[in-house]
Amino acid sequence: MTALREAPTRPPTTLRSTPRRSRPRGDGRVALFFIAPVLIGFGIFYLYPAIRGFWWSLTDYSLLAEPEFIGLENYANVLQDPEFWNSMAVTFAYVLINVGSQTIIALVLAALMHRLTRSVVLRTTLLLPWLVPNVTVALIWLWLLDTNLGFINKVIESMGLDAVGFFTNPSFTIPTISLINTWAYVGYTALLFYAGMLQIPQDTYEAAAIDGAGEFRTFFRITLPLLRPILALVLVVSLIGSFQIFDTIAVTTKGGPVNASRVIYYYIYQQAFTYFDMGYAATMAILLVLILGVLTFIQLRLLRASESQIA
Repeated sequence: MTALREAPTRPPTTLRSTPRRSRPRGDGRVALFFIAPVLIGFGIFYLYPAIRGFWWSLTDYSLLAEPEFIGLENYANVLQDPEFWNSMAVTFAYVLINVGSQTIIALVLAALMHRLTRSVVLRTTLLLPWLVPNVTVALIWLWLLDTNLGFINKVIESMGLDAVGFFTNPSFTIPTISLINTWAYVGYTALLFYAGMLQIPQDTYEAAAIDGAGEFRTFFRITLPLLRPILALVLVVSLIGSFQIFDTIAVTTKGGPVNASRVIYYYIYQQAFTYFDMGYAATMAILLVLILGVLTFIQLRLLRASESQIA
């Protein structure tokens, strides 16, 4: 019998773990180098003024003498100031009209551009009012809406109606200023919505058309829900920008008539540079920052800005 030779057995191989690639040590320093200008600018123009403003809010500071620490006295006085609450009420009225009208008109314009035409000339035309400085826009509309010499009032009078005091009637002042700024910013807002609509897959609209959905149903069931992150961004930016309205008020009404258009920014300006009460003005500015922070947080949570249904 032929003896079968046993095949030599190999010694068991040991599995060697693949060494992980270590992250280059210089990446953090390079990243820090590139973001350093932004951090320096943020510290100089935002962080330092904010800290200094908070310190001033705790002092009696008139720009003519050294600040004197008084604790929370300014905050107590502001919360009991009826002029402060009147300015906040005027500001909220302006924000409601401006943000509401701007958002609705911009959505309509963006939907028309997306569904009907994508003309570059039309987009450029919509952006032109946004490129004009706010002071220039305010002056143009001040002349157009003047009670005695304004072109629009001349047209109204030619129709047999009485002239309208757009800037002199307390009932019309805030709506007029709101619509002026809506005219100036609605084109830019519409382009933001239009850019968001371009990110929606086209096959989604094709499937809706096959199912027999009309334009209105497609807009409310597809476009608007998928546009939620962009809508949240626009609403937050518009809200903060509307609370910062100042130049249009300063050029047209200067807070009048009878404080009907004295928004919170203009009231802060008056306290700081008309009455030289910098500590009191800084207190209102700090409270305004807190209010904007709370409103922004509520908006982002309600609109679920971090969620997107676009695959």
